[in-house]
Amino acid sequence: MTAHDSAIRTTPVAVGGTAFAAAGVLAFSFSFPATAWALTGFGPWTATGLRGVLAAAVAGVCLAVRRVPLPARRDLPALLVVAAGCVVGFPLLTTLALQTSSTAHSAVVVGLLPLVTAAAAALRGGVRPSRAFWWAALAGAGVVLSFTALQSRGGLGRADLCLFAALVVCAAGYAEGGRLARRMPGWQVIGWAVLMALPATALTTALALPAESWHPGGRAVAGLAYTAAVSQFGGFVVWYRGMAAIGVPKASQLQLAQPLLTLGWAVLVLGERMSPAAPVAALAVLACIAATQRARG
Repeated sequence: MTAHDSAIRTTPVAVGGTAFAAAGVLAFSFSFPATAWALTGFGPWTATGLRGVLAAAVAGVCLAVRRVPLPARRDLPALLVVAAGCVVGFPLLTTLALQTSSTAHSAVVVGLLPLVTAAAAALRGGVRPSRAFWWAALAGAGVVLSFTALQSRGGLGRADLCLFAALVVCAAGYAEGGRLARRMPGWQVIGWAVLMALPATALTTALALPAESWHPGGRAVAGLAYTAAVSQFGGFVVWYRGMAAIGVPKASQLQLAQPLLTLGWAVLVLGERMSPAAPVAALAVLACIAATQRARG
């Protein structure tokens, strides 16, 4: 096979992988507005627990219908990291943060997730992106940090600490999930992860329901349904498939666009005010995304 033939064969894979990863970013971009909706009728612990329980129900049905065998023992530690980081840790920490932080502010803080994910992949999976890749990623992170500082006027509160902790646990889950998705379908990765987290999410729900006041209206139920079906399961299906195709570092950099998409949802759906700096940040972030995609990972 010639180099030209190889390029022809691999280009559709790369394009398809980028499309799947981008679809995951689009799905995740509405997670914070949906969580804000859920918080109008549920407490933070109840919303997090129910989100995991409902996602486990969807995943369990899918795995049962497809008669998927149990995961190999060697994959259990990685699945546990995904469960702890992406199913329990990140949803809980971001939900707690959204009690006192705006959707827009939370979105730009979590915009650091691509860089943290790339670092986690490099440390855990032996991935060594090029120097150009890292410079572009750092530039993108710098844009996000500057935008965050402008939004928060330089101050950091408890919500920010929750968001920074959420970055770490989610990045670990992304890196492990992307690595697992190379040898099992991405939907099975997140499917088994939400089932492994079911004891924790079910216990959280059982304890939180009588302890927190809840009065579910249409918006709260819609938000909870979205976070369970899309944020916790469906989005991960396409996200992990994209990561498996184009690699964790490159896929993670597409998430630089996620906070800007979430800002748009915050304005359109939640009525939050858009900062004048947002369009400038959008152009800068998109330039960084283009640079990371051109750099060899």
